[in-house]
Amino acid sequence: MRNLVFASANKNKVLEVSRKLRGNVTLLGLSDIGCTDEIPETNPTIEGNARQKARYIFDHYHVDCFADDTGLEVFELNSEPGVLSARYAGAQRSDSDNIDLLLRNLEGSHSRKARFRTVVCLILDKQEYFFEGIVEGHILENRRGQDGFGYDPIFVPDGETRTFAEMTVDEKNELSHRGKAIQKLALFLKAWM
Repeated sequence: MRNLVFASANKNKVLEVSRKLRGNVTLLGLSDIGCTDEIPETNPTIEGNARQKARYIFDHYHVDCFADDTGLEVFELNSEPGVLSARYAGAQRSDSDNIDLLLRNLEGSHSRKARFRTVVCLILDKQEYFFEGIVEGHILENRRGQDGFGYDPIFVPDGETRTFAEMTVDEKNELSHRGKAIQKLALFLKAWM
């Protein structure tokens, strides 16, 4: 089975993705290749950040890899926080601070429609491939649930009554933006192998 590096230091994301890719590749994390670098994310788009992270790992470690970038796009806020989702409330990257700021910015808003969008950039045999996943939903006024990470406690996907933070990892993977993008990646890898 072929090794593939996921360019993420977020252990929650690695766990989510490893369940989807089981059987297609041996998934390695950054620590498995000795990478402790702060990977740059300076591109103004979600696609650009995914590509930038994947290129960084490929160029510095010379391994097949993929990276993702995700943004929460709230329509009432002109698609904010978008590409800045992880750093919305500042460089400290605090999930709690990000949620607090988003809820403050939405106070008094009539529409709370939002979507999560993930783009995956795969570099395999020096070729780049992109996969996108989107899930539509809305933002609650208060947190619900203990699981998940990021904005999961305030995001309810369309067709659901629970937040992502109230779902198991497997339930969330079936519905989530990242799950959809990774499913497309998994199908590509299965056909490619």
